[in-house]
Amino acid sequence: MPAQPKAKKKDTYHYANGKRKTAVARVRLIPGGKGNITINEKPMKEFCCVKTQQDAILAPLELVGLTGKVDVSAKVTGGGYNAQADAIRHGISKALLEYDEMFRGALKKAGFLTRDSRTKERKKYGLKRARRAPQFSKR
Repeated sequence: MPAQPKAKKKDTYHYANGKRKTAVARVRLIPGGKGNITINEKPMKEFCCVKTQQDAILAPLELVGLTGKVDVSAKVTGGGYNAQADAIRHGISKALLEYDEMFRGALKKAGFLTRDSRTKERKKYGLKRARRAPQFSKR
């Protein structure tokens, strides 16, 4: 007899991916929580020591007024510290849409739903970097 897949309880959490540069965040939004935010199995204050990164992560929750009402669990890989914080913010914003579609207007106006597509430009052959040419010598 084949193993039966586990039946997931409906609406136990809301999931979304967030991206920025090469950072990818997988975010779970758990309704009915106390406002705990864990990133890579660590509390947010331990994972991000810089206040601006913490503010970036909390911004979508503060915008819609769910700061202490939902728990957030995120796993983030790649990129640097700031890109990871922005990827988590993007993931939380997309998960909030799964939670309630009525948040779309406020999140879109704040620019949290738009994926920042700026990445590092590739190096071209014959050049030192993406656009930096070798130094010209007249003689």
